[in-house]
Amino acid sequence: MLKVIISGGGTGGHIFPAIAIANALKEKYKLVDILFVGALGKMEMEKVPAAGYPIEGLNISGLQRSLSLSNLAFPFKLFQSIRRSKQIIKSFKPDVVVGVGGFASGPLLYAASKMKIPALIHEANSYPGITNKLLGNWVQTICVAYDNMEKYFPKEKLILTGNPVRSDILNLNGKRERGLEYFKLKDQQKTLFVTGGSLGSKTINESILKNLELIASQNIQLIWQTGKSFFSTAEAAVKPYENKGIYAYEFISKMDYAYAVADLVVSRAGAGAVAELSLVTKAAVLIPYPLAAEDHQTKNALALVNHNAAVLIKDAEAREKLGTVITELMSNDEKRMKLEHQITQLAIRDSAEVIASEVYRLGTQNKKNK
Repeated sequence: MLKVIISGGGTGGHIFPAIAIANALKEKYKLVDILFVGALGKMEMEKVPAAGYPIEGLNISGLQRSLSLSNLAFPFKLFQSIRRSKQIIKSFKPDVVVGVGGFASGPLLYAASKMKIPALIHEANSYPGITNKLLGNWVQTICVAYDNMEKYFPKEKLILTGNPVRSDILNLNGKRERGLEYFKLKDQQKTLFVTGGSLGSKTINESILKNLELIASQNIQLIWQTGKSFFSTAEAAVKPYENKGIYAYEFISKMDYAYAVADLVVSRAGAGAVAELSLVTKAAVLIPYPLAAEDHQTKNALALVNHNAAVLIKDAEAREKLGTVITELMSNDEKRMKLEHQITQLAIRDSAEVIASEVYRLGTQNKKNK
């Protein structure tokens, strides 16, 4: 039995790839025991058990960029989390640990390195965060989603794997018809899918709200994932347009259906979103979150834009420009098809399986050496 700890989370962009890796390990190797370690109060504490895996929580949070009293507590939380990580490792006795980014991965992988347990990290973005840069010096393998990452990590540790995504979106064949029925949409009208990620995006939500009448006037159907905080506002706003196929949702669990029916997607540019868009081959308008660490979402978006594989709108310009860009792309089939063709060239498939193979290699090697 191979024992694996997978740590990290905080957002869907970290959690769903982590679950994809766990599922690939279970499917490929059967005799695998997996424990997740996340941050207390973060969404992994709900999503991971829902996927069928146990999880332990660390009392850890990130440093605030602005001056904040909560920053004073950070060293104490970090020390406490490292100590708790050592306790979890001693109890579970993993053969290998995996970090996917997020608050919990730092303390857990640091503790594992001090306890001589082999480790692997997955860097989803084209520009790594501070935690993964530090961890890169201690771990044995670094799986990356973009080329030219030797600028940030030791070259001999790098493996280009792409980003793991939810298994349900990997095959959309036959799902368009089911998606149209599920979302109560018409086949002959074009459909816009808008998502700001699992937590929602204030900029994207306000930009869509401003342009609802324009979208409806162009006979464009809308699937709008708003996140929890904006949902009641959006729900009230779409009421007059529901007969035109315009609907708001707090959270969409059937993302495969949403992608299957979409002619155009508006999204943030998190690593998970970019990977999914490449694999489902959808024309996309990307609005990077400007406060992401080291502005990595803009760098993710530019990795597509530089190959003519997506359209980028700056966050500060979205409220003014998004409506026009949507209507122009929806009326230009040739432009959308070119974007779809280019984005599919950048897709890396079987990422979860490749990472799972490397996790298994490290773990079994460690078992032999014990």
